[in-house]
Amino acid sequence: MSGNSDPLSPRAKLAVTAGKAVAAASRAAGRGSGSVIGGRVALKLDPDLLARLAQSLDVVLVSATNGKTTTTRLIAEALGAAGPVVSNALGANMPAGITSALAGGSEARYGVIEVDEKYLAGVARDTDPKCIALLNLSRDQLDRAAETRMLAENWREGLAGSKAVVVANADDPLVVWAASSSPNVIWVAAGQMWKDDAWSCPSCGGVMQRPGDDWFCGECGFRRPTPSWALSGDHVLDPHGSAWPIHLQLPGRANKANAASSAAVAAVFGVPPQVALERMYQVQAVAGRYDVVQFQQRDLRLLLAKNPAGWLETFSLIDPPPTPVILSVNARGADGTDTSWLWDVDYTRLSGHPICVVGDRKLDLAVRLEVANQHFQVCDNLDQAVQQCPPGRIEVIANYTAFQDLRRRVGN
Repeated sequence: MSGNSDPLSPRAKLAVTAGKAVAAASRAAGRGSGSVIGGRVALKLDPDLLARLAQSLDVVLVSATNGKTTTTRLIAEALGAAGPVVSNALGANMPAGITSALAGGSEARYGVIEVDEKYLAGVARDTDPKCIALLNLSRDQLDRAAETRMLAENWREGLAGSKAVVVANADDPLVVWAASSSPNVIWVAAGQMWKDDAWSCPSCGGVMQRPGDDWFCGECGFRRPTPSWALSGDHVLDPHGSAWPIHLQLPGRANKANAASSAAVAAVFGVPPQVALERMYQVQAVAGRYDVVQFQQRDLRLLLAKNPAGWLETFSLIDPPPTPVILSVNARGADGTDTSWLWDVDYTRLSGHPICVVGDRKLDLAVRLEVANQHFQVCDNLDQAVQQCPPGRIEVIANYTAFQDLRRRVGN
């Protein structure tokens, strides 16, 4: 690590310049934002670049299986009240994408960084964060992600020596287990609809007891910590017991939970809850999620759901029947190629909605809906599915690459 007053050595500056050039070339060739390839080139030229770029920033890391892109955006918006922010707002959340994002923020005071769960410990080591937000852990990308208990263990070991303030969801036993090794934790009661990944105690393997919103292990005594922040209906309760109204343009209970965690993070940096929550109102959509777009004389609302926990939360916010629903599932590399998770989703919640099914794995989804006794049509593509629906609102729910396909098709 160089001791210059300018944190970037000539080599680091060269790496940043080269990375930006490669990213620009990639964009010009129509291959996406270029942030990942640019970051890879920059890190090849200076393997310490991420640490050097983070040196001049107060860094917040955000990790979870669900909600990290949205929460990163909400925190970035809130911290903007205290100074300029740089963030990987488009969700390139592995070291290369993070390096690219930080390289673009030379004037920033804060770095608000979404981190893929598997990379959290390494990125925390490199960036020396002031704060780490941990929202949830659930099954995702079954073919390549570690089983959730192993991820929690990885977080627990990786964060054990961290000086960061950890803002963690008290309602997710796996997150609590992971965060408990940290000396400085702020617990948030953010809720947890999906509970099927935490029926056994992460500490001893015993059976978890879950009376009401509480949870504890009857065998070793591992239990839900007392939260200092909480989501209560449409309000955030702060540690002094004051209730602050949440006004969001983003729909659903999950986003209120994200806002509660974000307010707790903002407070670590001295931004009061009222100011933080008012700034969060500016966010209308996050990387296309929740956008309503006009397509073939219909209003399509684009919703991302990539694992059972995400689908459960998404079903809770769609308009009631008979609003049509289009479901699209792919199983490409970025999605995970194993679609067995479809069997963990309760598709009976769609009863009464006309359903159209598209995407690479539409037949896997069709079998699952058949078993759930749902009425549906399998369609060749989005255009055909939209034609089956009457004019008006359509809810479109897709997993990761299917969502990108949809955005390209509707010009979003």
